[in-house]
Amino acid sequence: MIVDCHTHIDLSVDASDTATYLDAAENVDACIALGCPRPDHDQVNEALAKFVAAHSGKVLGFGVIDPTQKIVTEDYLKQFTEEWRLQGFVLYCSACGFHPTHSDAMTFYQAVSDLGLPVFFHNGDLDVSCEGHLAYAQPFLLDEVAKSFPQLKIIVGSMGIPFIDQTIAVLARHENVFADLTIRPTNVWQTYNIVMAAHEQGVMDKLVFGSGYPIAESQACIETLLGFNNLMADTNLPTVPRGSIRAIVERNSLELLSIDYSRIKSPHAEVKTEDKPNT
Repeated sequence: MIVDCHTHIDLSVDASDTATYLDAAENVDACIALGCPRPDHDQVNEALAKFVAAHSGKVLGFGVIDPTQKIVTEDYLKQFTEEWRLQGFVLYCSACGFHPTHSDAMTFYQAVSDLGLPVFFHNGDLDVSCEGHLAYAQPFLLDEVAKSFPQLKIIVGSMGIPFIDQTIAVLARHENVFADLTIRPTNVWQTYNIVMAAHEQGVMDKLVFGSGYPIAESQACIETLLGFNNLMADTNLPTVPRGSIRAIVERNSLELLSIDYSRIKSPHAEVKTEDKPNT
């Protein structure tokens, strides 16, 4: 089973964006659409819920939240899981400007851990722009979260770029911390170093596949990964067993994250939301 664990879609534009998204997802069995940080997160989540409901056999959604700005009540979590039927949360600590171990965030982790919902930390890569908070993007900050909530399923987005070594250290320390191997197929040297570092440190089994769509498409990422040992074919650099790379691409990441795929495949009830413009 191939699961693209890292995709984005702008639901504020016309239907052509939706069609392009679905075309790009043709070669995977399922994909996770991550809510994007916008001024009104609930509006984003409502739009995402409608999109997921319309494509329930293919797409599942992770809703966006800033736990320092949103009081996470029992009623809200019920709305999130039962009305919106989203399968996890995505946090943008660096973009939203809060420390991953902020007291409000820790309260949030306890609540979602009790429900068995995974949390995706989208802290690296594009989030570390001049407007973001680079300090809050460091994966080692998640060490305290993982220690405090050992049952919480955590995904470090984009291998925690640019803090690859920190990501690998956290993966090695905690059973329920994973990272999505989102690469840029044209960044050959970066891709080589990420995969080789994970292989040498023995954490290949903690990696899940992701494309980062629309930054890259899953087909190009899969082809690059499966052809990994050809990237440096004209050098004497070490290689990685192809089987261990294929295992990442074909890993049942939903099962790893305790997400029931049979529920996702079944038709969703109509998502009841207010008539608001999509964001």
